[in-house]
Amino acid sequence: MSTFSGLNTAYRGLTAARAGLDVVGQNISNASTDGYTRQRVTTSSIEAVQPGLFSTGTGVGQGVSVDGYARLGDASLDQNVRATASASGYSSVRSDALSTLETSLNEPGANGLSTQLQGLWSAWGDVSNNPGTAAPASTLLGQAQSVADTIKTGYQAVSAQWSSARSSVDSMATDLNNDAKQIAALNGQIQQGTATGGNVNELVDQRNVLTEKVATLAGGTTHQNADGTVDVLIGGNALVSGTDARSVQVTGSATMEGAAASPVQLEWTHRPGASVGLDGGQLAGTISLLAPADGTGTGGTLAEAASSYNAIATKLASSINSVYSTGATPSGTTGANFYAMSTTGPAALGLGVVPQTASDIQSGAVGAGASDGSIADQISTLGTGAAAPDRTWADIVTKIGAQAKTEFNASDRATTAATAAKTNQASTESVDLDEENVNLLTFQHAYQGAARVMTAVDSMLDTLINHVGLVGIS
Repeated sequence: MSTFSGLNTAYRGLTAARAGLDVVGQNISNASTDGYTRQRVTTSSIEAVQPGLFSTGTGVGQGVSVDGYARLGDASLDQNVRATASASGYSSVRSDALSTLETSLNEPGANGLSTQLQGLWSAWGDVSNNPGTAAPASTLLGQAQSVADTIKTGYQAVSAQWSSARSSVDSMATDLNNDAKQIAALNGQIQQGTATGGNVNELVDQRNVLTEKVATLAGGTTHQNADGTVDVLIGGNALVSGTDARSVQVTGSATMEGAAASPVQLEWTHRPGASVGLDGGQLAGTISLLAPADGTGTGGTLAEAASSYNAIATKLASSINSVYSTGATPSGTTGANFYAMSTTGPAALGLGVVPQTASDIQSGAVGAGASDGSIADQISTLGTGAAAPDRTWADIVTKIGAQAKTEFNASDRATTAATAAKTNQASTESVDLDEENVNLLTFQHAYQGAARVMTAVDSMLDTLINHVGLVGIS
């Protein structure tokens, strides 16, 4: 074996130690980078040169080979993160929506419809005691309009929430298309890098971040291919296949009132009318909120809430009008309704008070005289009983509250599972600065040791070349 081989062995040691230091530096630099997976230099021992036919003795190995840079990821942990992100995305959207809806009810509270209805029945009682008097009549008319405005405001809040969710669906679909294009582009780079023996670790990290976003948005799953690319599937259909990406589009009504005739759905751009089979993610959760009411109370959450406001408006108006229309004003006029209702639009938006002054209120029975308040007294008791508007509203509030609690619990469970999955992933893939500091010292000492070997071999060669044979020369 040549003496010069010792220099080569030492040089390889220096190279391996330097590669290890470079990787440690890369890990430390990216310790807080989102989606970064720690790396390690992979090395192997170079075998000794096999002795020739007439050689004697055994040879020592020729040092170390730097084989590559391993990405310390775990495919099963990554898949679990995507699966839990899908469930969490779906549940969190619905939970947030129900929370907003429940808050808009203002129940219990001074601005809630329950309190407003109690004030309305009380005002009718005051009118029954003082029929034709301006002060209680003015209070009644103001309170009646306040009830109508509360119902209208509640409906408008739900409509605005629906419109906001509709806009968010468009934004999420755009994000999904952009993510798909980026994944396909990264697939191409990774495929090329893998084929040429390049380091694609950072590209894989970037792709993993995007596939997790897709899972959060649309419940996407991934399939690893032999060439380093991944296919991204939504509902069993390919959103990304190798270096090709498909796109989606949102169709359907832009208003809540039109959703019954034209429901909102996600479709494949290349197959108009073909709905994307979403099985999780924020898109699926939001689209479920935008579904139209179905008449049984099991339709889209927001449309059902709006339908409930229409129902309470209709119930209130019909309950009062059925009694009020049989009464007479102090001057004897009869047959009018107390509440007017829209015949073309949502009942909650068309509810309005008909009488304008005390003389317009039909508070007494027909022919009983101006001092009779029996009709007003009957109306003041409409707030009690199983068929009361108050009971209808209480049932609506209870139903929404129960739905909200269910979604909160589901969101908590999904969030806990997603957090646990991310924690497990981080325990394996994230950078541990303490570990990297130990590795830093290890590679530093290895570098110093290889350098000492090179120095020793160099000194030996210097003696052999420059000093052998000088003994006795004057």
